This record gives sequence, structure tokens and C-alpha cells, in this order.
Amino acid sequence: MQIYLDNAATTKMSKTAISVMLPYMDAIYGNPSSLHSAGQAAAEALADARERIAKCLGCTANEITFTSGGSEADNQAILSAAKIGARKGKKHIVSTAFEHHAVLHTLEKLKNEGFEITLLDVHENGLILPEQVEQAIREDTCLVTVMYVNNEIGTIQPIKEIGEICRAKGVIFHTDAVQAAGHLHINVQEQNIDMLSLSAHKFHGPKGIGALYVRKGIPLTSLIEGGAQERGKRAGTENIPAIMGMAAALEEACDHIDENAVKIAALRDKLIMGLVEIPHSVLNGDGSQRLPGNVNFCFEGIEGESLLLLLDDKGICASSGSACTSGSLDPSHVLLAIGRVHDIAHGSLRLSLSEENTEEEIEYTIKSVKEVVGYLRNISPIWRDLVNGKKDFIIK
Repeated sequence: MQIYLDNAATTKMSKTAISVMLPYMDAIYGNPSSLHSAGQAAAEALADARERIAKCLGCTANEITFTSGGSEADNQAILSAAKIGARKGKKHIVSTAFEHHAVLHTLEKLKNEGFEITLLDVHENGLILPEQVEQAIREDTCLVTVMYVNNEIGTIQPIKEIGEICRAKGVIFHTDAVQAAGHLHINVQEQNIDMLSLSAHKFHGPKGIGALYVRKGIPLTSLIEGGAQERGKRAGTENIPAIMGMAAALEEACDHIDENAVKIAALRDKLIMGLVEIPHSVLNGDGSQRLPGNVNFCFEGIEGESLLLLLDDKGICASSGSACTSGSLDPSHVLLAIGRVHDIAHGSLRLSLSEENTEEEIEYTIKSVKEVVGYLRNISPIWRDLVNGKKDFIIK
């Protein structure tokens, strides 16, 4: 038996996405830039996919640029806004301390190029307040980039309100919506979003394909030179099979957002209620303003890596945070940002659910986590010191 609870890292491709992709690997294989009939058949498919994705986001087709995924989309959005700002003498960017590293590393690059970066503090509940953004914006601010949903603790940020502030102050607003697309309702016009990044494999689409929405009138800087594809903003022959799979997966996810959210949130809450029974544990992130499928806990007195390996032995696939930093020995920057100390942050567990999970799986997971945490604590000298009073508990 395998229980997959790492959907924030990647999701299983839907049968719909797979079936839609197959013809574009066989019968419709032309290059969409070619003028012959085979190429034009591919070009028509490309245009259709762009229209369908745009409809899911509440924008127009010519505002969608296809990328290799969320990281590339984040890079292109931020570097484009920075270039626009630099031309106007504006070299200040506002973001948060718990963004995905695709954002943080890009900002670090810009800092080395003379930009000033303000990273907003995150409240203990994992939320950014709109007034924080408003207070941070200056006359020389060229960009605000705040993630829609945090990829580790699942907290949903007040994107519409932040967008309103940026729009009123004439500052470009970008959001990394990789964890939100296909799981929450998005309308870039209503939410005052100027640029938005998404990645197909987070909503049951294929890996290696994503999209960047850029509001009409904002010039986009090319990261890849060499051809006129994507209106000259992203060179390289478009990956038609993956793009078609992404469009189908996003449509399917958006069509079932509400019913999936109800089912997944019920499983999430059941899981949270079970895990809070473990002594000296704490839920990371707000209890209600969080993605339906995200559960993130810290357990005092254990190491997260050991927890993951023992859960894997029991058939449970989980993580301790972002898959992009799973090789790092450092504690999660997200957990540190919300005030968890190093020792506690090391004992974290992220369980991310999908509509395919069942109540039986959640019950088994609760039982297994309790067993594994108990076992690890029993062999831990740190735990013995805590129990014997040699050290004070941090999580009461």
C-alpha cells in the first residue's frame, strides 16, 4: 500500500491530461512555427490551449506566455519588472521572507546588481497583512511580489487587497500562484494582479511546463534568445503535448474546484484533529486561511528526516517542506520566518492532500505518525532531557 501525501511537491497526472497529450505525440506533431498544414494544425492547438488557460485565469490569450514551469515564470516576471523600474530610476522591490526560492534567489541576484530589496516579516500565523505592503511601498518601488499560497505551510495571502494597494500606487504586482492555480478561484482582473506564475504539475498536469500571465501593456524581457516564439518573449519550439496537457488539467481542476475543496478540506481537518493529539506538537500556519489540502506540523524532540523515512517504510509519502530544498540540511526558511526556532523547525512534517485521498488513508496516517513520533522520541536523548526537566519544552 502507498499513500501519497506530497501533492505540494507534485501531483499524479490526470487521465484527462494524458489522453489529451497523446495525439500531439503522434498524429499532430508539426512545429507550430511552420507554414505547412502539419505546422498549422499544431499552431491551432497552441492557440486553443492559450485561450482555455486564459479563460481559467480571467485574462486574454495574448497575455499568456508559456514557460518551462513556475521557476522560470517567476524569474521572467521579476526580472522584467526590475528592468522596467530601472529605466525609470526605480530600483526598490517589496517581497516577503517566506517566498519560494525561485523568487528569493532572483531577488538576491537583483540585490547584487544594485536593487534594494525589502522582505516583509511574516506573522506567526503565516500571513502577510495588506498594510505591511502599503507601508513598505516607496516612491522608487518598481515591484511587489507576494506568493498567493505558501508552498510549505499552505497559508493563503490577501492577494486582492495587496493588488488594490499596488494598483492605486502604480506599482507592478506579481504573485507566485504555483500552489494556488487549480485549487483556488483566480481572476487576475478582479484581484488586481499584473503578473502571475503557475506550473502544470501542481494541478495534475505534466512536469516541465508552466505559464506566465502578464497584463497587457507591461513589456516582458526575454530570458531565452534565439527565435520569435511566444511573440518573441520566449525562444524555443513550444512543447505542444505538454501545453495541451496543462490546458486540459487546469480546465478540469477549475471545473471541480468547489467540490474538491469541500472533500479535501474535510480530510485535512480530520488529519489536523488527529495530529494535534500528539503532545508537544504545533500546526504551522493559520488554521482557516490555508489551502484545503495542506497540513504542516512541528513535533518537538525529533528530526524530520527520520520521521519521513519511517513513514515511507509504512507506505506514506510525505515531506518536511519544499521539494526544491529537500537536499539541504538547513531548517526551513519558511518555518524560521514564522518564528519557529531551529530545533523545532527541524522536526517538521508537510502532508499535502488531493481529491484522490480517502478517509481510511487519513486514519492510517494519523495512527502511523503517532507511532513514529512516539518511537523516535523514545530513542532520543533530547526527548529524555525534556521529559526529565533538564531542558524546557518549547512547544507547550
